[in-house]
Amino acid sequence: MESRKTHQEVVADAITRFAGSMPFVYIHALLFGGWILVNMGIVPVIRPFDPFPFVMLAMIASVEAIFLSTFVLISQNRMQALADKRADLDLQINLLAEHEVTRLIGLVDDIARHLGITSGQDASLDELKKDVRPEAVIEEMDRAARGRSGT
Repeated sequence: MESRKTHQEVVADAITRFAGSMPFVYIHALLFGGWILVNMGIVPVIRPFDPFPFVMLAMIASVEAIFLSTFVLISQNRMQALADKRADLDLQINLLAEHEVTRLIGLVDDIARHLGITSGQDASLDELKKDVRPEAVIEEMDRAARGRSGT
């Protein structure tokens, strides 16, 4: 998925990564601090252009917050899609492992029976020997998901 990112996703990720860094905080502290100092008349060489209550600064900060939150949401949506794909892959691997373990339990039980070894016939052994069909589990999960989404 990383190699298939669109240009917009690359930009959104870069902006999100920078916005979550300390240099971003330092730059904003300097810019906002300087803006406030200039507009309070503390810096004599620059005439105030946005007097208290700093309406222009508030507007700029608000617009920036809107864009930053949008970039963060874009990155989070992409990360969630990647996490969903990983979870699907984990489920597939776990179901296949469960299927293989079930077959091994059956095989070991058959070998033990052939050799005349009794294990006290644990009641849970019969349950463990029942094959879990991965496709049946996935179908059931799809049915449950469709039921939740109303489709």
